[in-house]
Amino acid sequence: MLTQVLIISLAIVFGYTLAKWRKLSVELSMFAAALAGALVGSLFKTPPLTEIPRHLVEGAFTYLDVILVFFTATLFITIVQESGGINFAVRSAVLHFSRFRFLALFFLMIIVLIPGALTGAGSVSLLVVGAPVALALKGLGVDEEKVPAILFILAGLAAAAPPVNIWAMVLCAGTAIPYVGFELPLGLPVFILGTLTILILGRKKKENFDPTTFLDRISYHAKMNWLRLLTPFLVFFGLVVAYRLWPFHFPILGLPLNFLVAAFIALVLSPVRINFLKIASQTVSKLLPLLATMVIVGMLQQIMAASGVKGLISYTVLIIPLGLLFCILPVIIPVSEGLLTYGGAAIIGIPLVWYLNSLGYHATLVIAALSLLWPLGDGLPPTALIGRLSLMVSGYSGPYSRFLKNTWIPWLIITATAMLMLIFNNKLKFLVIG
Repeated sequence: MLTQVLIISLAIVFGYTLAKWRKLSVELSMFAAALAGALVGSLFKTPPLTEIPRHLVEGAFTYLDVILVFFTATLFITIVQESGGINFAVRSAVLHFSRFRFLALFFLMIIVLIPGALTGAGSVSLLVVGAPVALALKGLGVDEEKVPAILFILAGLAAAAPPVNIWAMVLCAGTAIPYVGFELPLGLPVFILGTLTILILGRKKKENFDPTTFLDRISYHAKMNWLRLLTPFLVFFGLVVAYRLWPFHFPILGLPLNFLVAAFIALVLSPVRINFLKIASQTVSKLLPLLATMVIVGMLQQIMAASGVKGLISYTVLIIPLGLLFCILPVIIPVSEGLLTYGGAAIIGIPLVWYLNSLGYHATLVIAALSLLWPLGDGLPPTALIGRLSLMVSGYSGPYSRFLKNTWIPWLIITATAMLMLIFNNKLKFLVIG
């Protein structure tokens, strides 16, 4: 049986490697891996050849709820952007707080965190607010080589922040754990680590910088104001909080519907006319690679479960000494993200959560700690999605290695924080509410 599963595992690795060698995308490479594993597994009837289509279709729908959250959240943020709200917030941050540089940097940090926190994708933060925030950071005298490093770390933290964390959702779906109670275990570390990042990377300023020089380069509608900008967000968070405060009197609408309601409010309050169907179509086009990743990760996970490969990985995790496991986690978690994006959470994270939970570790805190490590892998080749976007929106043209070098201090602090959350897991149970 072990030999059989090892052969299937090698087929999956070979399928992925061959696809990458042919320069296919990560999504197609993972699909090739799933197909290779299914076909080789059919030789051992795990699964039978006639059952392969059923497993692929079932796997494709594994993360349907996550996909709906992803789309509706990004649609909401895109409407806010198209209405001029993002540019208004960035201009206001520098215009009103430029005399207090830390407050300006802090406000820009919040602006970067919000889109990623609401959509679960750091890439959305960069696509929506990356360019104007990069200009604002330069206007505040931040070293141009540090700007992409700041954006990369903050975008990664944004993806890990609540209320939408895709890694946590994948792990919860795969381990049958409710996606609740992550507000403080994720929100508090993200807030502290984001603040430390801007203090460390943005503390030095250029001589004779003028914070108003960038304002002419960021335009917004004259009728945009704080009421128009903040009302949709207040409605969204109000709906999220309402059913928790009155669980027996207020219906649970779910995150997708909450985002759609907030998007409708943003559409109504927008000072400019927005073509909803056009925006929705553009949102789907922009998210297609990420949505495809979620579909194919589900397929790969289903095939690995049916063929026994997932069980082999779980067994491998179980036999690794706990001390050694903690030593290698800071390496294997980011590397798995760099290779498989969200697939790393499904393949490595799920058995890891099961194992640590069986030892008495609180599952919610384990998932929260791992969710701080996975975004770091988005700066590692071959995918390096957030890393490459950070360079693009900031206009950085230097070597990629120098960009990564500029991130090393926040990187180590984030890694240390995640590992401390794992090691002292049981002492942090008070953070889990709900």
